[in-house]
Amino acid sequence: MTNKAAKMRPDGNGSDDVGKRLFDIILALLLVLPALLVCGVFVILIRIVDRSPALFIQERVGQRNRRFRLYKLRTMRPNSPNIPTHEASISHITPLGGLLRRTKLDELPQLINVLRGDMSFVGPRPCLPSQSELIGERDKRGVSALRPGITGISQIAGLDMSDPVTLAQHDAAYKHRWSLATDFSILARTLVGRGRGDALIAADSRLSRKDVQDR
Repeated sequence: MTNKAAKMRPDGNGSDDVGKRLFDIILALLLVLPALLVCGVFVILIRIVDRSPALFIQERVGQRNRRFRLYKLRTMRPNSPNIPTHEASISHITPLGGLLRRTKLDELPQLINVLRGDMSFVGPRPCLPSQSELIGERDKRGVSALRPGITGISQIAGLDMSDPVTLAQHDAAYKHRWSLATDFSILARTLVGRGRGDALIAADSRLSRKDVQDR
């Protein structure tokens, strides 16, 4: 890749990164008020229905492998193990958790992360510090230069985090082909239900279909 092309990637150094960051800030500011209203409703419902703390805070790996605190509405029981989603059990999901995960409303508090500069609207999935293989695969491909995203190419492709190499390859392809038009496309496809990289929800859907077929 030429030096000129390298500067045109959202890696924290080029002009396109400034454009991507500006887009993130403007969109987050536009969404923050309605997001607060929706989160307020679900905070009350989670406290009543699930009887657990409504806000879930977890350490994740961010841009250039810096650690940050990610915010979500709680969808899993407080005693659930601190492991990647693809290793968790459906039994860990709370009564409201399935709805929140299917609609992606659980991710609304991540607007805080976007405004703080921890995340972007579109980017690689933020992983746990324990996912060393995925971190290594992303480092080899320069993906760690990106801010992690609320949604991304892996969700659109239906990939969970169980295959670090494939996931890192998709992340690298996004990095090298990035444009604001690509981000708009990924956001649009996520909004219409194309973001299906949640291993727990996918497993739940397969069980539901099997249950219907067996009746």
